Amino acid sequence: MKKGFNLARVAPQVYHTMRVLQNYVNNTGLEKSLLELVKLRASYINGCAYCVDMHAKDARVLGETEQRIYTVPVWRETPFFTPRERAALAWTETITDISKGVSEQDYADAREHFEEKELAELTMAIVTINAWNRLAIPFHSEADVGSYMPAAAHV
Repeated sequence: MKKGFNLARVAPQVYHTMRVLQNYVNNTGLEKSLLELVKLRASYINGCAYCVDMHAKDARVLGETEQRIYTVPVWRETPFFTPRERAALAWTETITDISKGVSEQDYADAREHFEEKELAELTMAIVTINAWNRLAIPFHSEADVGSYMPAAAHV
């Protein structure tokens, strides 16, 4: 695949804006492991190989099991996720493929496990990873898939 360009170098304000969103998401009270599952699910749906690799590695650093990482795309068919995680994964699918709309049942299912503020934060996390995917895929990030190293691995 042809290499793209370095977004931070070519369009620093675009990159900065995305980092502001990501910093907000990172500092919500939502569980870090839950956020990685959400990032993985959206990235799997969107077909962003770089982001799948990144978030699988980040999830491992947080203690996530291989079994759960591998089954995120088929989470409905497994017993490996908590009810709260299942609600977050379902909400991720709803928001990622927003063209189908958000039914009253979708909202009720999410609200069963997330307070209003948490649901707003979860939605922002989903919006943010979808935006990263939509930047990484068309511009074919300069980084090769598989090259990402989690910050904890650099220590």
